[in-house]
Amino acid sequence: MTIDNRDLLNSILKSLDRISHINPDDIPNIDLYMDQVTTFMDSRLRSTARYPGEDKILTKTMINNYAKNDLLPPPVKKKYSKEHVLLLIFIYYYKGILSINDIQTLLKPITDKYFQGGQGFKLEDIYLEVFDMEEKQIQALKEDVVKKFRLAQGTFQEAPEADADFLRKFAFICTLSYDVYLKKLMIEKMIDELSGKPTASAEEKTE
Repeated sequence: MTIDNRDLLNSILKSLDRISHINPDDIPNIDLYMDQVTTFMDSRLRSTARYPGEDKILTKTMINNYAKNDLLPPPVKKKYSKEHVLLLIFIYYYKGILSINDIQTLLKPITDKYFQGGQGFKLEDIYLEVFDMEEKQIQALKEDVVKKFRLAQGTFQEAPEADADFLRKFAFICTLSYDVYLKKLMIEKMIDELSGKPTASAEEKTE
């Protein structure tokens, strides 16, 4: 059974309403062992998984690899601080679109300057500022999704009736994907500038 296009849109919009970030106040103020970190992350981010019953939010191997690749400062006596958890949340969201090297380039200046930063500007301050900004973008994102949906619904007017529904879903996915593709190019360009690497224009990358 295929989902009706209107029901599909409503389902997407409802899923956006359910998005929320982990509040730093919910992160334990005591240092955690690795098993406690993975359990905490799983309990808070399970709803964001594509297949909640199967996908791993965070594993011991992932954490060890992040430390080996300088994405995460090493634990102290096998324990991870609240700031470790904040960095792991950033990594969790980045890893779906960025390479390990790009994440390392982006986070290293943050960890170098603000990890265990003492009395000055703290990593938690950065986290709160960024996620507060992102939460305010949800309504604008929903409006953009509706606009793209309506655009896709107007396509393939001459297509065979038996194929039109699939083709319009395909068009909707394409326009969402192209938006992600362009934003990914912009993100990569900014990261390359941060690292001092030469960058290619969007036209050069698409040739």
